[in-house]
Amino acid sequence: MRLLALLAVGLFAATPALAQLDPVNADDDGLALRGYDAVAYFTLDEPTPGTAEFTHTWNGATWQFSTAEHRDLFIANPEQYAPQFGGYCAWAVSRNYTADADPEVWAVVDDKLYVNYNRSVKGLWSVRRGTHIKRGHENWPGLLAGDN
Repeated sequence: MRLLALLAVGLFAATPALAQLDPVNADDDGLALRGYDAVAYFTLDEPTPGTAEFTHTWNGATWQFSTAEHRDLFIANPEQYAPQFGGYCAWAVSRNYTADADPEVWAVVDDKLYVNYNRSVKGLWSVRRGTHIKRGHENWPGLLAGDN
């Protein structure tokens, strides 16, 4: 029953089929990762809020950072630090739909950042994580193109 409830949450949060998907999951203010510092997951090993003082626009979204150094690292190589699947829930993408993600629910796997909808969903994603990551990468191009 709990699994059905989690899947229902995902369906209500899902992007409708054939909708144009933004390449980066941004909030209403256009902030990627709800304003969290993408580089901090790698350098500080924890989610860290960014500030309006240190920003960079990339891939249609505004990215905030906690330091100028983090901003500059991101500018030099955004693909290294940006979350996979545009910052949408990694579990949802592995299931061939998109859902919002909580930047406090994250994992770095093989030097790539993944975020999930909530802790329960991350628990589901973590079981056979490698399979879910593989499926996510298979599904992502079609979701991005609106082919879902």
